[in-house]
Amino acid sequence: MYRIFIVEDDNKIAAILKNKMEQYGYEAAAATGFRELMPELEAYDPQLVLLDVNLPYFDGYYWCRQIRLRSSVPIIFISARAGEMDQVMAIENGGDDYITKPIQLELLMAKVRGVLRRAYGEYASGKDADEHRSGAMTKAELSAGNLKLHLSRNELEWNGKRVELTKNEGLLAECLMSNPGEIVARETLLEALWDDVQFVDDNTLSVNVTRLRKKLEELGLEKAIETIRGLGYKLTTDRASMREE
Repeated sequence: MYRIFIVEDDNKIAAILKNKMEQYGYEAAAATGFRELMPELEAYDPQLVLLDVNLPYFDGYYWCRQIRLRSSVPIIFISARAGEMDQVMAIENGGDDYITKPIQLELLMAKVRGVLRRAYGEYASGKDADEHRSGAMTKAELSAGNLKLHLSRNELEWNGKRVELTKNEGLLAECLMSNPGEIVARETLLEALWDDVQFVDDNTLSVNVTRLRKKLEELGLEKAIETIRGLGYKLTTDRASMREE
């Protein structure tokens, strides 16, 4: 069961959101203190945060930055501000999505499901999935052999070298590194990157995989991602496929 932390100072709206989350089978809790938010949030250890912009003491952008210093937990902003710049600020400060008030609850739930699927989707299974889902606030790193993915910074590291990833590259790396040495279906990768894959050109995934391969090559990892024709892709941490500098 995913835990969702609601940061909304309007008690009526917070109660409506909490009730809606629970109707969909999620566990939910609303913040009670807005001067010192982080202890309460970390104690709850959510897999998703719904964050209002207009809050007492400090606004949502401030709290989003504070969360991002410690965690890559997904954050959806909720705000009465509908301007383009407000949404740009939300994304630039570390938010994953944005929805305006008055809230369309079904649209919100679609966004919640989409963000959760991208962050902890079907590609994560077994032990990795349990650790990822239960430690959204504390898990900061994913490893496959000596290859490390720093989730909060969206960086790959190997043998002391680091390279920064785009959002899609990071999602692909996390998906493949959660299943090292195993074939990950193209459909699974598509669903990890995009909410609605019906109209996504299959070549778009190939382009993103190619970009990730180039980032791995910058680290000295050649042919780390293998194409399995007709099935998907496989990440190998076999040192025979890697180039020592």
